[in-house]
This record gives sequence, structure tokens and C-alpha cells, in this order.
Amino acid sequence: MFTGSLVAIVTPFRKGKVDERAFGDLIEWQIANGTNGIVPCGTTGESATLTHEEHHRVVRFTVEAVRRRVPVIAGSGSNSTDEAISLTRHAKEAGADGALLITPYYNKPTQEGLYRHYKAVAEAVDLPQILYNIPSRTGVNMLPATVARLAAMKNVVGVKEGSGSVQQASEIAQTCGERITVLAGDDALTLPMMAVGGKGVITVTANVMPKDMAQLVAAFVAGRIDEAREIHFRLSPLFAALFYETNPIPVKEALGMMGRIDPELRLPLCSMGNDNRNQLARVMKEMRLI
Repeated sequence: MFTGSLVAIVTPFRKGKVDERAFGDLIEWQIANGTNGIVPCGTTGESATLTHEEHHRVVRFTVEAVRRRVPVIAGSGSNSTDEAISLTRHAKEAGADGALLITPYYNKPTQEGLYRHYKAVAEAVDLPQILYNIPSRTGVNMLPATVARLAAMKNVVGVKEGSGSVQQASEIAQTCGERITVLAGDDALTLPMMAVGGKGVITVTANVMPKDMAQLVAAFVAGRIDEAREIHFRLSPLFAALFYETNPIPVKEALGMMGRIDPELRLPLCSMGNDNRNQLARVMKEMRLI
């Protein structure tokens, strides 16, 4: 249902407020450059520091700006099941095409707890839902067997697999088959994950190079493996540079260098250290982005 290069879009701020003008410009730029879907209010969108009112507004604004040209998949996860249900209900009411739900963080639920959490959200809200596994940020790894159990639910349609393990993505693809869409959660693993059955990526890098990420995925799908590999190698320095510090610090800095947003962050995130910023600028210059 959701395939291709789906951007985990940043939330631009200016003077402490969501900068809707800059945000609208980013959305238009993404669509014009072939991005296959917009994912607001994810980790990259600093959902952890958005108020509920801001979260609702960002989702609704995205839906209104996109105007059905590509799917909108709203981040609506939480470490509280009730809150995740509430955010997912709002995503549906706002007109989002789907929801992306991160595994509950800090709580460290068991695999059974993860299953019951996602099952409760899926039963409460009739909206296509993508599971999001990223143990480096949440402290819990959702295993392939748990994904397979959830894939039996009709509105659990995909998984953003960010464990960093191609083997884990392979097991999900092999076990679930066409019941669920596997999307890479690590930009650098987009190509290898597609080689074992992935259908695309929810990507940070597309914030900066949307056309290239879309072309990487499209080339692989079309069987142009050499072209996909060439794009992968060309983007590799940026894959690394955008994670010199905690995401989304570097990607906001990069967009600021490009003049697309004010690279303002919300505490506890803060601006890049000078050494890392200089290294990021060097990569950006080498790639002719600035």
C-alpha cells in the first residue's frame, strides 16, 4: 500500500513556533522531486517535543498541503497505548492515509505487550497502520515473530524496520510475504533491505536529496540494479553525515545551510558542535548541495 521513498519530514520552527510557510514549501519541494509519501510527526519531525495541539495541527496542515497528491502517513505512536489511540484517531479525522506507530519507548514492554499495544490501536482505529521498530531509540526490539502475529490484522499494512539488521528484515519479509510491506528505517540499508524483499524506505536523507532517494528506489524496482547501486554509493557520505549527531540535528542544519529552513531545534536537542558542523558542511559542498 505504501511504497517507494517516503520522507520522514522535519518540522521547521521559527521563534518557538511551527513555521508553516517553510513547512509548506518543503512539502511542495518534496512532491515536485518525486517523493512518494510524506510522513509528518515522526522522530525526525521532533514529535516528542510537540504539544498535542501542535501535533494535530502539523498533521492537518500536511494533509491540506498535500491535497491527495501522495499519501500522508502521520506519526501517531506513543509509549501510552491510550495516547497512541487518540493520536491515531486524530490522524484519521484529519484525512491522513495511514499512521506510523513507534514501539512504546522507555516502558520496555515484552513481545506480548507489544502485540497487545498494536492490536489495541488497530482495533480502535480503522486506518492503515505501519509498525515502527527502532530499538536504538526505544530500548525494545520488536521481533519478526511479533510482526508476523500483527500482520494478521487487516489494517496493519507495513513495518518500518530500523533495527539495523538486514537479517531481521529478511525474516519479516520471508515470514509475512505479501501480508505486510517492509520499509527500511535506515537510509544506508535501503538497497540491501530491498534486495531481501523491502518495498522502499521512510527516509531522513530525502529531506535534503528527495529526487535521488526516489530514483534509488525506483531504479531497484525497475530492475536497474547497477543504477540503484551507483546512487547508493553516491549518497553514502550523506547517509553518514546526517547522523554525525542525534537525528534530526544534522538534517535541520543541512536544510539551514541550503536556505530552506531556520535550523531551530527544541530542547533537549541543540545545535551541532562546530567540528561536526564543519564536517557536515564539507560533505554538503562535495555533493554540491551548498
